[in-house]
Amino acid sequence: MKRRLGGIVVALALFAAAVQAEPLQLVFAGDLMLDDGPGRVIAAGRDPLASFAPVLAEADYRIGNLECPIAESGSPREGKIYTFRAHPRVLDVLKGRFDAVAVANNHGGDYGKQAFLETLDRLAGAGIQAFGGGVNLAAAHKPLWIERKGLRIAVLGYDEFKPRAFEAGPDWPGVAWSEDSQVVADIRAAKAAGADLVIPFLHWGWEREPKPSARQRQLARTMIDAGADIVVGGHPHITQGAEYYKGRLIVYSLGNFVFDSFTALPLRTGWLLRLTLDRNGLLAWDTLAARMDDEGVPHPLPGALTPCGKAGDRDVAMCRNP
Repeated sequence: MKRRLGGIVVALALFAAAVQAEPLQLVFAGDLMLDDGPGRVIAAGRDPLASFAPVLAEADYRIGNLECPIAESGSPREGKIYTFRAHPRVLDVLKGRFDAVAVANNHGGDYGKQAFLETLDRLAGAGIQAFGGGVNLAAAHKPLWIERKGLRIAVLGYDEFKPRAFEAGPDWPGVAWSEDSQVVADIRAAKAAGADLVIPFLHWGWEREPKPSARQRQLARTMIDAGADIVVGGHPHITQGAEYYKGRLIVYSLGNFVFDSFTALPLRTGWLLRLTLDRNGLLAWDTLAARMDDEGVPHPLPGALTPCGKAGDRDVAMCRNP
């Protein structure tokens, strides 16, 4: 009996070690704007994510930037040129496709605090985790914790594109603002809490600019110096390239993923970022091109050349999309 139990213990230990050794694939998508054209697509019973469903299904965990509140309450913010609000029916499209969404962006507060809180409640009810925003400042800065395949990953969401009026406060809801000292403190706290990897997800940069700003470069380096393992960004509605700093990957902007109203091809082209990770960090990564049609629906671009790399690389390579 003792031998049998001993054998079971050894077998379980070997199984646990095998699970822990298996890499995890984490996917990031850019802006998901589910109002206007994409909202009409969903209202008509169509699925704007259908073309990328197989790729999303292959990943262990999927994250996107939710570029709009999902609510029926609230009123459009006075004086803001573009305001978005998606109907709650869009959650049926997100469910099963995305495990978590960042709400730290310049549209999360488009319809006020009530709609923002309604969004958080509806996401939770759909089993989708929200991060980068919350019911107060502490909740907004709380990491998204991913615990899969023996890995513990902390993902932090921040906005630094106006209006800063959307920022959370000590006792009011809103988004996490990217104040350098707070970002550094959050990264260090996540490491101290046992994160194997820390990945900040930023909403930053100037719109329609194909290259990252000096501010983006400075903040990315500050975060890596503080302990971040990978930095991912979005917001400019255009992809902005990738680079390494101290051997750590920075992808400055993924561009749009589901978004209409753009005519120039660079603004209708985004990247889906795939990261292959283990306890040692980033093993490999690539990006898949998504081209949005007139309704804002993304479609793969077979044969497109987009950034990619693997552990130990010093320079970003270009890989051909399948």
